[in-house]
Amino acid sequence: MAEKNCTPDLSVMFAGKIYSPNPFWLASAPPTNCGEQVMRAFDAGWGGAVWKTLGDPIVNVSSRYSSVDWNGQRMMGLNNIELITDRPLEVNLREISEVKKRYPKHAVIASLMVESKREAWHRIVQQTEEAGADGLELNFGCPHGMSERGMGSAVGQVPEYTQMITEWVKEKARTPVLVKLTPNISDIRVVARAAKRGGADGLSAINTINSITGIDLDTFVPRPNVDGKSSHGGYCGPAVKPIALNMVQQVQGDAEASLPVSGIGGISDWRDATEFLLLGCSNVQVCTAVMHYGYRIVEDMADGLANWMRGKRFETIADFQGKSLRNVQEWKHLNLNYKIVARIHEEKCIGCELCYTACWDGAHQCIHVDRVGANGGGHMTPAMREEISKQNIAMTPVPRLDHALAGNGNEPYATPLARIPRVDEDECVGCNLCSLVCPVEGCITMEQVETHLEAQSWAQRMGDASNPARKCD
Repeated sequence: MAEKNCTPDLSVMFAGKIYSPNPFWLASAPPTNCGEQVMRAFDAGWGGAVWKTLGDPIVNVSSRYSSVDWNGQRMMGLNNIELITDRPLEVNLREISEVKKRYPKHAVIASLMVESKREAWHRIVQQTEEAGADGLELNFGCPHGMSERGMGSAVGQVPEYTQMITEWVKEKARTPVLVKLTPNISDIRVVARAAKRGGADGLSAINTINSITGIDLDTFVPRPNVDGKSSHGGYCGPAVKPIALNMVQQVQGDAEASLPVSGIGGISDWRDATEFLLLGCSNVQVCTAVMHYGYRIVEDMADGLANWMRGKRFETIADFQGKSLRNVQEWKHLNLNYKIVARIHEEKCIGCELCYTACWDGAHQCIHVDRVGANGGGHMTPAMREEISKQNIAMTPVPRLDHALAGNGNEPYATPLARIPRVDEDECVGCNLCSLVCPVEGCITMEQVETHLEAQSWAQRMGDASNPARKCD
């Protein structure tokens, strides 16, 4: 482990052959559409780039993007119906060659998609490798437009096609071959296994998710509007990160599928990137965040990861890569005798009662507002509280004024006790909902309660012979 003040080494060697000075790559997308963009990205600090997908000439539509905005955040999710590059192949190849000459220590990966013919794949593999690409990414994931032509996810959803085309590419390729997986499938492991059988050196996961982001309620046309019509597109951005993490774990947790993985999906900062690395990814690819904020976000990503590694005394990415994989198990192996309860820290409570409402309407009715004037020691239900409130003059509650109105200056907390909810720990199931809705950091904490029971999973309780007895860590 590194000394606390040492500078961690962020460099990575993907699939044993592709070096990059850090694990941050640009995904195959508009930010890697041309050589000028890629070079500016490398100047900003990106370690690698996957070139916008090369293939036979296409024509893109004009209106291409739509987004989901949530709670004041623009582009929480981004939808696109853009296809592969519409620039001539020879121009892209010339620029790939120029970028590699100027930036020999940065990773340049060529994303490829052509018709399902052996000679077509052999031809484009030879062309891109002669241009100097460090590796090849087979785009078997694009969910729109190209799939209608028998390419993209039309290949990635059929294990036999995935294996066959990967084998064709490996017949010709001298550089590492990555297969980009589609999430638009019932079990991503099935296609990952096929890619591995076909000889893939690595995987990229995940590609975009089929989506319609919304409909204009005035025109009745889904977005994006293309002359009064629209189409399903590929969804990406922060909203897809939980789905991507789950699929990465599924692949990395499967011995028949596991290969070096380049993690993709909703990565916006160094924390997101670190989560993918902890689930076994060798590096990460970023798209939407760059389209939103620009190339320079990589500065904070690199600094943040280095500072976190220094604090944890990790010298290299490999020191923590995959460290969280062992902590993801099937539900049947979780400890049924582990118990946590919610605890409300009165000094931080602002009396908003969101936890009370959430618990009564959406969880397990174990939070009560009965610290003052309790009904004979019983719990006051929302209906009882509503009836009492009708007897009082309607007034918008303002915690800082409640003391004066009550004529009580001896309250121990900033918020009057009558406004601070209480948790019945005997009834609390530890669902976490109250702590999730609470707007005050650290006001509600989930704390372990000793049950004095030996760890036991559902599989053990039911006598599952396939599950060896174990004690939880």
